[in-house]
Amino acid sequence: MYRVVIVEDDPMVCLLDRTFTEKDSRFRVVQTFQDGRAALEWLTQNPADLLVLDVYMPLLTGVELLHALRAQSIPVDAIMVTAANSTAMVDELLKLGVVDYLVKPFTVERFQQALDTFCRHREAVAGEAVSQDELDKLFAPPESGDHSAPKGLQENTLKLIRACLQTAPDQGLPSEAISRQTGLSVVTIRRYVNYLVERGEAASTVNYDTGGRPCRLYRLQS
Repeated sequence: MYRVVIVEDDPMVCLLDRTFTEKDSRFRVVQTFQDGRAALEWLTQNPADLLVLDVYMPLLTGVELLHALRAQSIPVDAIMVTAANSTAMVDELLKLGVVDYLVKPFTVERFQQALDTFCRHREAVAGEAVSQDELDKLFAPPESGDHSAPKGLQENTLKLIRACLQTAPDQGLPSEAISRQTGLSVVTIRRYVNYLVERGEAASTVNYDTGGRPCRLYRLQS
């Protein structure tokens, strides 16, 4: 069983991370921390296989934590779960060897995909040598062009949301507007549009010019 440490200063996100992780029997959450410095102190004394890690945290950021762990040759992998999505940030974290990168808000399906990716990496390097077939499973892109809905999502609902996004303005639509146009709940909309974003069919941006709380806009990729 893989030992997991969650480093996240938002209690609600931390709870989601823990709940989603422990749904998979291959993983056990052994510690949670709200700042990177406490996590570093613990990780220098205790073994762990995987970090579920935010970027923006007090005392020591996720990036600083990973740099410190790599400098001490502590062999723990990391899945980033964060709102930080600038190209420079993503590039730096990928160079630090993160297994996967999830941008908040995320779905349980996407979180499970990240856990599966970690397991494939660990299983591939478990022996003394890695075959080409095992390497291809890790690095080759999927060849399927299937656009059908995965388990847990309905194809008719996907089609309805795609049709709504096709008529969206260039800047995109918030989930509340898609909800009004389709008659679906906002929770359902967010689940489906996040899936479309993960597939690369849709894109999301944050609109800060709302006069209040920023909102996320969704549009189909051109």
